[in-house]
Amino acid sequence: MSPKCFVIALLPLGLPVQAAENWHYLDNGEVRLGVNLNAGACIGWFSRSGSKDNLLNAYDVGRYVQQSYYGDEDGSDWNGKPWRYNPVQGGSWKNAPAEVVETKAEATSFYAKTKPRHWATGAFTPECVMEEWLRLDGGLARLKFKMTYTGTQEHKPRHQELPALFVTPKLDTLVFVDVEKRLTRQQPGFPNEYFKVGEPWCAWIDQNGQGLGLFMPHTTQITCYRVRNGNKGDCSYLAPIQTFALKPGLVFEYEVVLTIGSLEELRAVFAKLK
Repeated sequence: MSPKCFVIALLPLGLPVQAAENWHYLDNGEVRLGVNLNAGACIGWFSRSGSKDNLLNAYDVGRYVQQSYYGDEDGSDWNGKPWRYNPVQGGSWKNAPAEVVETKAEATSFYAKTKPRHWATGAFTPECVMEEWLRLDGGLARLKFKMTYTGTQEHKPRHQELPALFVTPKLDTLVFVDVEKRLTRQQPGFPNEYFKVGEPWCAWIDQNGQGLGLFMPHTTQITCYRVRNGNKGDCSYLAPIQTFALKPGLVFEYEVVLTIGSLEELRAVFAKLK
């Protein structure tokens, strides 16, 4: 897939603002996870409990930790660029929010079912239903995602973001173990860069070696970039990816884990999760 299919959230300033935020938080005394119910119940907050330092980036509805899938070109247009079938959990590029149709909340867990919108057109895509199960487990946020596609069109195979993860730009160094088992640090530019990983995790860290880690046992490839224009649109991004086609009857599920700490702490946690 062309790298442009992963730049869904680089909005020019001056676009319509998104709907008033409506946050629901999970907090177990170790970490705090927040979802915005007015952005498809997407995850837009992750921090240590009691901290005001959110490590995620929720600049627009495309920037949340969320599901987003790609199909064939369909004549749609995103900000003057030809686009494709692209249901997004948070909503459209003009910040029209997706519709949350069901939720279930407990003290440290949360479930939501969402009717996404086409990123370019803003139309609802009811043939693509997205669900999530979120749970705090000590210092971990365990995230399970599910997509059910009931459309009649069989699309061509595309790279799929599983999930999209945007973090604060101060987390500027991407760390992972490459296929030769070497600990690797990268500061990717723009547009997308692609890497193969030799262990099922990656992390964004700051200059002090502290940051956010993602455990991703379902894939060995990531795409990533950084934007540094000196404004609110700056971010660091990555997505674990697989290549598959949206086709009638497809049900796709996967699980990832988020955690916070030093690089050494993150690696120790991921070693236990293998």
